[in-house]
Amino acid sequence: MSAKLKITLRHSAIGYSQRHKDTVRTLGFKKLHQSVVREDTRAIRGMLHKINHLVVVETVNEE
Repeated sequence: MSAKLKITLRHSAIGYSQRHKDTVRTLGFKKLHQSVVREDTRAIRGMLHKINHLVVVETVNEE
């Protein structure tokens, strides 16, 4: 049983570096205020650390 993260894109990446825009796209976001659910891995945590000013992260409990 692995933890999952619900990630919501709250702010636009316009005006930020291309690396931030690429990270937003790699996480699967296509629109503002969209939410995606991803496995809680070190790679995902690293991406979220780079764009933490653009997203809101919640833990999803699986039962």
